[in-house]
Amino acid sequence: MIKSGFISIIGKPNVGKSTLLNALIGTKVAITSPKSSTTRDRITAILNTQDYQMIFVDTPGMKKSKHLLGKTIDKTAVNAISDVDCLLMVVDRPFHLQDQLIIDRLKNVKTPVILVINKIDMLANASAIDEIIISFIDKYEFSQVVPISAMDQTHLQHLKTAILSHLPQGPRYFPEDYVSDQSNEKLTAEIIREKILYYTEQEVPHSVAVVIEKVEENLEMKTLDVSALIIVERQTQKQILIGKGGSKLKMIGTQARQDINQLLKVKTHLTLWIKVKKDWRNNQGELKRYGYS
Repeated sequence: MIKSGFISIIGKPNVGKSTLLNALIGTKVAITSPKSSTTRDRITAILNTQDYQMIFVDTPGMKKSKHLLGKTIDKTAVNAISDVDCLLMVVDRPFHLQDQLIIDRLKNVKTPVILVINKIDMLANASAIDEIIISFIDKYEFSQVVPISAMDQTHLQHLKTAILSHLPQGPRYFPEDYVSDQSNEKLTAEIIREKILYYTEQEVPHSVAVVIEKVEENLEMKTLDVSALIIVERQTQKQILIGKGGSKLKMIGTQARQDINQLLKVKTHLTLWIKVKKDWRNNQGELKRYGYS
């Protein structure tokens, strides 16, 4: 019998939840970027060893939103709090009123919550870590506090040990070679969106959805032909994405194709199209069409 269980990773936007997930699993299963609200979906990833199976659930950052997409994403994050064996609340700075929104949602939860202080590689000294811990310690009864750096993988083993102390004995819920519930098609769309997040600013990154329209094997060219549709809300956003003489879209496509080649282990031919769909983030039908139901 091994130890096995489900662990949700929660926190504000841009505290490094997806970077932490990738570091714990040891491979890229979630996109990352410097922009807030990068993660829009609930992502499940599995860490298998001889002694345990940890099933991590990465969630979008919790925050109050004005548009329907944001409210749908936040509901996804809130739902991930229940029916798990352990919660990781990830923070990267002293307590802020925005953290209270998350703590309020934890008050009816009996699940143990580990406070994870991330990005310690960016803090000046140990006193800065202590300052963060002290600011949170009277806000909630955390089971443990573990300072880490997901980026350079500092103290990840300490975190795994802390998680393991809360997992019950149980079965392997997933096969040993199973890593994530993200399909290749979904990961391909997310990689394209990741590059858009890196290369655009202001409102453009948050107004974008990516849909894979076609994936075909090209036997003659020995490539995989992928056609993707990029959805934006305004014509000006489309022009920004295209760039002067198509330069920005070409750069996004080139960078995405390189990552997709690595992911699929095959040479891909990537075609990107852009379509304007006014106010799609507030349209329930469009949200479902683009996978945000």
